[in-house]
Amino acid sequence: MSLPLLLFCLLPAAFSAASPPLLPEYYAKSCPNAELIVRYVMTKAMIREPRSGASVMRLQFHDCFVNGCDGSLLLDDTPTMLGEKLSLSNINSLRSYEVIDEIKEALETACPHTVSCADIVIMAARDAVLLSGGPNWDVKLGRKDSLTASQKDSDDIMPSPRANASMLIDLFARFNLSVKDLVALSGSHSIGKGRCFSIVFRLYSQLGPGQPDPSIEPKFREKLDQLCPLGGDGNVTGGLDFTPQVFDNQYFKDLVNGHGFLNSDESLFTYVKTRPYVRRYSEDESEFFRDFVEGMIKLGDLQSGRPGEIRRNCRVVNGRGRRPVDVVGGGLKDRKIFGYER
Repeated sequence: MSLPLLLFCLLPAAFSAASPPLLPEYYAKSCPNAELIVRYVMTKAMIREPRSGASVMRLQFHDCFVNGCDGSLLLDDTPTMLGEKLSLSNINSLRSYEVIDEIKEALETACPHTVSCADIVIMAARDAVLLSGGPNWDVKLGRKDSLTASQKDSDDIMPSPRANASMLIDLFARFNLSVKDLVALSGSHSIGKGRCFSIVFRLYSQLGPGQPDPSIEPKFREKLDQLCPLGGDGNVTGGLDFTPQVFDNQYFKDLVNGHGFLNSDESLFTYVKTRPYVRRYSEDESEFFRDFVEGMIKLGDLQSGRPGEIRRNCRVVNGRGRRPVDVVGGGLKDRKIFGYER
């Protein structure tokens, strides 16, 4: 799904002054071991499935950009609500919801009805970075969980891997995030994998039929052609950088060398406004880490100010029993799939 610039002027404000303040020690008295519990479950999950680190980290981005960091992404569909899991950018790319369920279950045992699912996503994303070799930071907590979700809002806001740097700059600006924040946060692609489906257009039709993106380094293009041949299996995956399980600055080194996996990645180096940051981070990992942490904290500050609650089950609002997903009109089968996999 491309993201027309027209949408940017239609997006609602992301914040509200009515949102409660977020504090690093929010659960110090009510659930003092909350962060230890989250890290313990995340460690087990990443031992069991190393890719779950990148998958969980990505949940923060897709939750916070859509009406703030409120756990709306985690809600399952109901007969009267199509949630964000079915949006174009999420339907076939987001994973590891079960890890959040495991964390929630452990926290409900230790501190019933205390820690929000929205805060779990923030803590787990931080731990995913740390456990992959990246930086550590204090997360601000105290969010409430949303009472609803919106597939339409997610469709309207979230960009596709075909988006370019100019589009992404405009999107981030809507949330008071700078060009520096955009490039630093794009470094989240230091870990994870992407699907061939996400790059076949770039490989074979970017400038017209049979014309690939000229920014791809020729030898790297040959490797991508072998991994993702025209007409091949779109679900085959490749690393988003050359060290896809280690959080480091290799991602930026790859962009400088024309080895970006996604169009939205490589355009950060080909675009004049973002190129200096890419080059700087490729040369100084510590600066990348500092700016990434700053960006993640800003991202975590996004709030809608809407009423909320502490869900007992991250997949449903309180008072509603679990029931099978019932999507009218074909749901999954009728959705055109874009996105990349972590």
